[in-house]
Order: sequence, then C-alpha cells, then structure tokens
Amino acid sequence: MNEKEEKEIAIKIVKKPSAKTATKVDKTDKPQKTAAVKKQALKKETSDNIAVVLVRGLVNLTEDKKSTLRMLNLHKKNNCVVVKNNPVNKGMIFKVKDYVAYGEIDDETYALLVKMRKDAKDNKKTFRLSPPKGGFRKKGIKKPFGRGGALGYRGRDINNLLKRML
Repeated sequence: MNEKEEKEIAIKIVKKPSAKTATKVDKTDKPQKTAAVKKQALKKETSDNIAVVLVRGLVNLTEDKKSTLRMLNLHKKNNCVVVKNNPVNKGMIFKVKDYVAYGEIDDETYALLVKMRKDAKDNKKTFRLSPPKGGFRKKGIKKPFGRGGALGYRGRDINNLLKRML
C-alpha cells in the first residue's frame, strides 16, 4: 500500500460512525427529558420554607455548634424557627442535625404557628412551643428519625410534630 491509500482508509475509518456512538446519540434525548421532568417534580415537592425545632439542650455542645444554633435563632429547647430553603440555611441545619428536627413546613401549619404564638406582641422569627403531646418517638431524642428517634430530617412529618407541640 502506498501513502495515498493509507490516508483514504484512515479517513473512511474516522468518518464511519460506530454502533456505540449511534446508540449514545439515540439515548441522550430520552434521559434529558426525564431529568427535566424530575427537576420540575422536585421543585413542586420542595417547600420554600423549612421548620427547625431544637429538640436537645445546649449542654456540652461545641462552640461552633452553639454559634450555628444562635445564627438560626434557636436559644432554648422546644423552640422553632422557620427559615428559607436555600443552601446556606441547609448547611447550618446539617451542621446541627444531631440536635434538631427539621422538614418542609406547609402553609396551614405555618398559619397555625403564627396564630398560636405565645408571645403575640413579639415579631421575632422564633416560636416557643410546648413539648409534643404523646412525647417524641419511641427511641427518644438521641436517635435519628429514620431509626425511630426524633432527630434530623423528617420531611413533611414535621407538620405533625409541630401540631402536637402547639
């Protein structure tokens, strides 16, 4: 083979699409559509506000966790605060997740919190609540919610807890 024939063969190899690339092109349209649908569904599910309740006390906490709780305006046990659902607040909540219960609050529960506020003249963002009627879950306040305790992410179940604490 001479040099010219080698170049022609190389060009044919480069131009010829392989079976793998043809299937990848066909498959890329479908996952993008499903990803967009999933994103929209996730936006509908996530709430604009997150309710955070301080379940455990502040004794023997490290200074950085105490300061994070202060930034969230959680100064006493059974206090609740409603914050925006953004990455900054999520990071602070994640840092103190072993001391708080949190989840997405619905509009009905938020209206009840505002209506039943114990300090009606006060316009602070903190709600003072009673301990929940019937107590916390069976495993107590030292275990995460997923293992039968009261701590950490509760999702929409935070609304039930808040209603029992009013």
